Amino acid sequence: MANVTEGRNWQRDARKLPGGLYFVAVPIGNARDITLRALDVLAGADVLAAEDTRALRRLMELHGVALNGRQIRAYHEHNGEKIRPGLLAALSEGQSVAYASEAGTPLISDPGFDLARAASEAGAAVTAVPGASAVLAALNVAGLPTDRFFFAGFLPSSGAARRKALEELSSVAATLVFYESPRRVAAMLADARDALGADRPAAACRELTKKFEEVQRAPLGALADRLAETEPRGEFVVVIGRGAAQAESAEDIETALRQALETMSVRDAADVVAKGYGQKKRIVYQMALGLAKD
Repeated sequence: MANVTEGRNWQRDARKLPGGLYFVAVPIGNARDITLRALDVLAGADVLAAEDTRALRRLMELHGVALNGRQIRAYHEHNGEKIRPGLLAALSEGQSVAYASEAGTPLISDPGFDLARAASEAGAAVTAVPGASAVLAALNVAGLPTDRFFFAGFLPSSGAARRKALEELSSVAATLVFYESPRRVAAMLADARDALGADRPAAACRELTKKFEEVQRAPLGALADRLAETEPRGEFVVVIGRGAAQAESAEDIETALRQALETMSVRDAADVVAKGYGQKKRIVYQMALGLAKD
């Protein structure tokens, strides 16, 4: 395949980066969804690490970014504890370490969190190199409110645990976003229908940014029935909007918080409103923090 990056020789222009850990976002499907800054970092980092070394190597080859003798170290959920000390040692020596997820933005349903925490605790600089994200891409195309959303990642694979998790999310006054595999998406939607209500608006976003991208929008019950009648293929992002009653409740809570914040601290206002509406204090406190900044 021809080099899709024109007008620059990344091998020639590779420049040494300041020491630190760089979390590099990579495409979620379309290889052209890579930023120029990401290519700079991949070209100039002293050490490369990736959740999927083959995927990163292919991406670099496609964009003409040479390894120049560097090895790509595998770092994933099964070997992170073993590999992390070596990466931290490189950081302590002042080297630059670039880490890329298998797809999308690191730390979003990705094993990079422990590395980020350890690097921060060690005093190393941690830098985000932002880019593609399946969560944000799905919110772009789902046609559902984005003013407040809650990303729940992958739900448990077993039915009982999945239903319990969904029931716990039923009171969250926000658009819900999930990752799901093609093998479980129909069962997940059926459980969501039962736990959250068949009338809640929803969207099943499949193969985002790829050739066969597809977005199905319907009330949750109809969407569950539709997916149950097919053999889903590709990775899914499921987006579920707030129910009508929940949306009204969220507006009421916001109004109550605004009034309470006129005479109370953020913490006290959140405590009073959470108790008054029977909501979890943590969620109401986050709402209050946002309103206090306005």
